[in-house]
Amino acid sequence: MNHLKQAHNELFRRSPDERFKTLADLGEHCLRQKEESVDRWHPPHVLTPRPLSSTELVLEVGNDGAFLMNDWSFGQLCGLARVSKETVTRLSADTAARVFNETIPKANKPLQMFTESNRVRSIHGTSYTRLHNADLVAILREFAVDFQPPQVAANGGTGLYAGEQDMFVFLIDPLGWAEIDGQAFAPGFFLQNSETGKRSLGIQTFWFQAVCANHIVWDATEIVEFTRKHTASIHDSLSEIRRIIEALVRKRDERREGFVKVVKKAMETKLGEDAEEVMKVLGSSGISRSLAKQALEIAKEQGRFTIFSLVDALTRLSGELKNAGERTDADEKAGNLLSLAA
Repeated sequence: MNHLKQAHNELFRRSPDERFKTLADLGEHCLRQKEESVDRWHPPHVLTPRPLSSTELVLEVGNDGAFLMNDWSFGQLCGLARVSKETVTRLSADTAARVFNETIPKANKPLQMFTESNRVRSIHGTSYTRLHNADLVAILREFAVDFQPPQVAANGGTGLYAGEQDMFVFLIDPLGWAEIDGQAFAPGFFLQNSETGKRSLGIQTFWFQAVCANHIVWDATEIVEFTRKHTASIHDSLSEIRRIIEALVRKRDERREGFVKVVKKAMETKLGEDAEEVMKVLGSSGISRSLAKQALEIAKEQGRFTIFSLVDALTRLSGELKNAGERTDADEKAGNLLSLAA
């Protein structure tokens, strides 16, 4: 099984203003960003960088006015002019403007200038096709209704992030536990996108056993991945994202229904008629005699020695063990007992 660190990495690179508490909050932000952003099509020869101060440039875009640039769009402008970003940033704004005005191509093929308010978010050629974050969040709100962010991390990270350049979503179903090969797993997924070309569209679904406070996903299995570049067919990916989420939800429902049936049967099935017989079954399952005796005392209080009562007793007892390895071993053996009701 795998340990997934994508959400962990996002946790420590996101500033507080890029974090959102709920999917609804993220959706409102992305929709507002979509409504306030504009695509401006202009050939490169009408782009005119000029100094705003001794250290800052603005980019005049034809008759549309002058716009500030962020780090990403400035790097894209450097790529368009084929000049080193590291070199240009060491120059004064006046010198940098002259460098750009001499190196920006004079071609007539239009570029996409993606702006929000007075700032250029990105610069792309005609082959780039944008997929808005708001459209993806709308799918999540419709088809992933039982999923929610993990616990808030110590630094305030939520698993829901969006900034100028990209978006990342980490959602789990905390009530979707089901049995896979005798162990308990719950479903979750990562979703990423960029409206500015910073990263590809992608979704990764999985079943996991735990998420720690640093948002590392532990013991992930059945991992499904889908990625797509922002080309002409990118909007077709919306239906694929929806299909992948629907498949995860459908499998969760099927497994949860099966798990409920197993638990119901475990609550009705005796592990033995008396304490001696139950001790033999527990011993043959690798459970120590001392732990088995304690579990029998707890189960006796419930009136009979059902599989469920003994699994529940063993699980409660394992939580009291000091050694993590012993707790894991005890939980695994308790889970194996539950499989007797399958």
